[in-house]
Amino acid sequence: MPRLTAIDNADLSPAFVDALERGLSTGVLSTTLPIRVWAHCPEAAAAWLKLLQVLQDTAQLSARERELARLKIASINQCQPCQLARKSDTVSEADIACLQGDVASFTERERLAVEFAEKLAVDHRELDDTFYIALQRCFTAAEIAELHMYCGVMLAGGKLTYALNAYPKSA
Repeated sequence: MPRLTAIDNADLSPAFVDALERGLSTGVLSTTLPIRVWAHCPEAAAAWLKLLQVLQDTAQLSARERELARLKIASINQCQPCQLARKSDTVSEADIACLQGDVASFTERERLAVEFAEKLAVDHRELDDTFYIALQRCFTAAEIAELHMYCGVMLAGGKLTYALNAYPKSA
């Protein structure tokens, strides 16, 4: 049970409910529970949901790059619901196992995306000039900005969801 009560869909604006349903249908959301808890601050919750949707709708990074980074963050956060959720079918269980060690089977871009996610989640001070030079060899400036935004939202969202206990227990 969440530490704050989730707002029922009937008590949310039709536009907010539509955004929740779109989030579920597009795979942006695995569950609406955290967003409905955050809906105690409806404008902020709606903005969060819109940011998630925009990051997906305008993605320049591949679904696989984003999913590998997200799953690395979920592992570091030790958030079981985040670890169990799947946002892309481009990542296999074997790929997920590689996130814990040998990422040799990943492309250079995938390895860098995973490494960025790990450094951001564990010690962001490790994101130094040398690392950014490596990023710039493989990614455009827009892709690097997107990687930052996406990983930041996944890191914060996972921690907030976990802290509020705002996830289905069957997940």
